[in-house]
Amino acid sequence: MPRAKTGIVRRRKHNKIRKMVKGQWGTRGRLFRRSNEAMLKSLWYSYRDRKVRARQMRKLWITRINAAARLNGLSYSRFIYGLKQAGVELDRKSLADIAVRDASTFTKLAELSQQNQ
Repeated sequence: MPRAKTGIVRRRKHNKIRKMVKGQWGTRGRLFRRSNEAMLKSLWYSYRDRKVRARQMRKLWITRINAAARLNGLSYSRFIYGLKQAGVELDRKSLADIAVRDASTFTKLAELSQQNQ
């Protein structure tokens, strides 16, 4: 009997990896070994950068809240402290959204925060 090789299995595995790195420059999109390295690296980058994106978004929310709080005569830390004392449990994402979209509601929150300091 002829020897059974891993022809179709290996080709499917290689094609799956090469499909993931389609569009990469040079041998990174053509040769399996370079494609595999590129794929592993890109998966690692995407995992890392999801964490970075979360940090950047929180930073943006805090900046927006700070800007809106200063328009109402408060610093960011005083604003957050007052809200915590008042028992308001809004996260920074929703506070930033209120600050951008609904200034009158944010002004009411700022007044509430000032009263509870």
